[in-house]
Amino acid sequence: MHSGSLSVLIPLYNEEEFIRELLERVVAAPLPDGMERELIVVDDASNDGSAEVVQDFMAACPGVDIKFIRQEKNRGKGAAIRLAIQAATGQYSIIQDADLEYDPREYPRLLGPLLDGDADVVYGSRFLVSGERRVLYYWHALANHILTTLCNIAADLNLTDMETCYKAFRTSLAKTIPIQNDRFGIDPELTVKFARRGARIYEAPISYHGRTYEEGKKIGPIDALDAVWAILRARFTNKLYNDTGRANLDALSFAPKFNRWMADTIAPWMGRTALEIGAGMGNLTRHLCARRSLYIATDTDAEHLERLRMMFRHRPAVRVAKLDAAIDCDFEPFRQSVDTVVCMNVLEHIEDDAAALARIRTLLRENGRLILLVPNDPTAFGAIDKAVGHYRRYTKEHLEALLAGAGFEVENMLSFNRVSMPGWRFAGQVRKSGELSRTSLRVFDRFVWLWRRIDSALPWAPVSIIAIARRRE
Repeated sequence: MHSGSLSVLIPLYNEEEFIRELLERVVAAPLPDGMERELIVVDDASNDGSAEVVQDFMAACPGVDIKFIRQEKNRGKGAAIRLAIQAATGQYSIIQDADLEYDPREYPRLLGPLLDGDADVVYGSRFLVSGERRVLYYWHALANHILTTLCNIAADLNLTDMETCYKAFRTSLAKTIPIQNDRFGIDPELTVKFARRGARIYEAPISYHGRTYEEGKKIGPIDALDAVWAILRARFTNKLYNDTGRANLDALSFAPKFNRWMADTIAPWMGRTALEIGAGMGNLTRHLCARRSLYIATDTDAEHLERLRMMFRHRPAVRVAKLDAAIDCDFEPFRQSVDTVVCMNVLEHIEDDAAALARIRTLLRENGRLILLVPNDPTAFGAIDKAVGHYRRYTKEHLEALLAGAGFEVENMLSFNRVSMPGWRFAGQVRKSGELSRTSLRVFDRFVWLWRRIDSALPWAPVSIIAIARRRE
């Protein structure tokens, strides 16, 4: 499906009476012009005729883009939504319960902030003033308010309705979040993790046509306890990413003084116009883009690119673009466009590093300069290197030969961050851990003022080497 598409995620359990009507309403729901939709129904081992109703609907409506997934064992709403997110292909997704309590005609209201580029996540609030709302259980509403307050405290938010079914979000964001809760605790878990990931969360008022327990409402007191546990676990877990590479980048964002040290080290060689390859989450970009007439922050990851756009949307000199150092055509729009290319911790991720350097050379104007940081010392290769996808570590001699072969003349070769090498070797080669610890990085960052003063005097090899090289004509 094209980028302007919507995935409607429908967890289903014993809704034989309502599911067909719900599917018809979802198919008929208005969407912004040009937006397509797909329906992803996950049947959580219903023991009534729900699955058969969905299959009959699919047979009667072959033109509807619908994926039907059946779980062999009942696992809960959270597990069903997790499966639906994995199967989603739309740029945006919205959770839609199958019980007719929420009105699909309100999709445009939820999608508005997403399409405008203001939000990453939109919650449909039943308590903001708008539309109509069925008046039901006081104690249920009080429990909702308490849980929303606890979640707000944990996530530092001011939501009015955390437990709402209607959560719309960028699909690529949700796909990168590990969902651990199998039941109704998915609501606070997603909320806290969205917040801890720095997502822009909006609320929009919606109508609500709640049903009674006699009419089939499923959530109960035990689910409130589950939600409290989900809030606590999501608040203190380090599992905010599905892959180690992103998790390590996020951990480095908790070391701003270290990132400043790295930026200060290369700043004397920066020109007025620059392109950064592999900007990631902007840990260095925020330090390097100041005082540039043009700064192009590039990456290959859709989620990183969206985060960069959000972070630098008020910086007129900063452009954000996709660029893969392993793909020739990605370089076409940027050939000879800048006087500095910054490439930090990227080259080691590319199998054909010599070809990548030749492509990078085409980005530079005459006498332009490449600032290149790579991991040092092949004997230090360990579990962290493997976890983040390193093909190799370098020596100064190897790097200088590569640069010369790609048409560069090396001006300077710097050693950087000797102080971390013992810890790097211990974590990667003794403990064989592939993840950087946020706590350790926070502690390390507190003493960067000291590390900067003593680093060059330490007797062992550095973690990284930085090459400063001119484009040779």
